[in-house]
Amino acid sequence: MPSSRRGRNEGSIFLRGAGRKRAGKPPLPGDGRWVGQMDLGIVDGHRRYRTVYGKTRDEVAKQLTKLLGQRDDGTMPTAGRQTVADYVTAWLQGKKNNLRPSTRRSYGWLITKHVVPEIGAVRLEKLQPADVRRMLQHRLDAGLSPRSVHHIRAVLRAALSQAVKDGLIPRNVAKLAEGPTVEETQVTSLSPAEAARFLDAVRGNRLEALYRVALAVGLRRGEALGLRWADIDLESRQLRVVNALQRVNGKLVLVPPKTKRSRRTVSLPEVVVSALREHRRRQLEEQLLAGARWSNQDELVFTTTIGTPLDGDSVTKAFSVILEKAGIRHVRFHDLRHSCASLLLAQGVPMRVVMEVLGHSTITLTMNTYSHVMPSLLSDAADAMDRALGQSN
Repeated sequence: MPSSRRGRNEGSIFLRGAGRKRAGKPPLPGDGRWVGQMDLGIVDGHRRYRTVYGKTRDEVAKQLTKLLGQRDDGTMPTAGRQTVADYVTAWLQGKKNNLRPSTRRSYGWLITKHVVPEIGAVRLEKLQPADVRRMLQHRLDAGLSPRSVHHIRAVLRAALSQAVKDGLIPRNVAKLAEGPTVEETQVTSLSPAEAARFLDAVRGNRLEALYRVALAVGLRRGEALGLRWADIDLESRQLRVVNALQRVNGKLVLVPPKTKRSRRTVSLPEVVVSALREHRRRQLEEQLLAGARWSNQDELVFTTTIGTPLDGDSVTKAFSVILEKAGIRHVRFHDLRHSCASLLLAQGVPMRVVMEVLGHSTITLTMNTYSHVMPSLLSDAADAMDRALGQSN
């Protein structure tokens, strides 16, 4: 076994457990991890240690060397008397440029409304898995859904993961505290017959092209409303998703798409191309009628009659009215995206292609989301095999 001996004030490295004795206590159980430990001296009246973990000795040695360098130049982070509330608030502030505005608002609400009232006063270095479990149970007892409680744990887990990377705490206790079981939500989508009725219902509507784009290409509402004419090439029948429209501080602005994979280029079916051509003609007429009132600096595809961005909630309300008048069961605007995926899969389009069209981060996400379509696809696959082997009747 490699030696754990290091120079004075350089910390120590040892294999977790490995018979290592502790005063008055049994040896730590071995779990195969290497541990690096550095004495910080007396902090707040108590002797403090900084501990890092790794799968190999070299990995731990590199972490410990980095900490030693930070200690020597005075830049080593320390939890000290920092509370959970102090840390998660600062963590969210530090993520300002890495999160979409809506995501940052959602995280902020979860932290302020649920994390801080429950465990905010606990010292960061003293936080235990039991504290997190208690918080989650209290939130369930207060009436929150398991999915909402799952989101609370996810945000805390992300924040504490950064604290571990910064060397403030040795482990992520939110990862150790199990969250509630969340039942998978069955997605809702229009059947082929309902989709055809819906397209009949929107024929001639000034936003017909928006509904066709959402249904036939599977764009999210914000992605569709954030489309610019520069993002569409009607001649080559291609559309690029590079922005999304989102309300930030009360103002509708263009922001980056949800994920990196959300930036994508998709081919347009002719039913969408023809609708967009007609929409472009109508928009030019509206611009002439609006005159000096016209305001469309971003050259958005879908706007009000005076060129200003469309409010997503207003679009959703108008969509619901169309469904009701057409006698189609109520679905969300986002379910047009699910309908696109279901229709593509039902037509035999490979799952990998559907993933690319929707801009999902992984094919696993696509498969899990649309698992309800799989039984019919498997049945079709079995019939295809019969035909291939000459067993068709």
